[in-house]
Amino acid sequence: MTLIDKIAWIETKDEKVLSTLSKGRTKYYLPGGKRESGETDKQALIREIEEELSVQLEPDSLTYLKTFQAQADSHATGVTVKMTCYAAKYTGTLQPAHEIEEIVWLTYQDREQVSAVDQLIFDWLLEQGSLR
Repeated sequence: MTLIDKIAWIETKDEKVLSTLSKGRTKYYLPGGKRESGETDKQALIREIEEELSVQLEPDSLTYLKTFQAQADSHATGVTVKMTCYAAKYTGTLQPAHEIEEIVWLTYQDREQVSAVDQLIFDWLLEQGSLR
């Protein structure tokens, strides 16, 4: 089994969750990505969010939420993604950058438009009362 290890930022507002569409993709993904060699979760997430969304996460506000695992989107069967999720406050204005084509706020009704691991996160957010 191949495992893709990623980190993600969960930002909710008005019972919607922030999501992104990367160039050339058809599914929405929570913002985040893979660690570079030697990076901690905090360092990687701060870097990825600044690269993708042009905002700065406040390092002291980073809070671990939960880790999810599911089949990786657009990969062979058996390739799974492990998504370690954090919440954090941010400064700046959300704007798509780098490989991000679009920033959207999704509700639970948009669940079928996201990757398998994000669907698990949507289910969890619904249970937590953070998503409608």
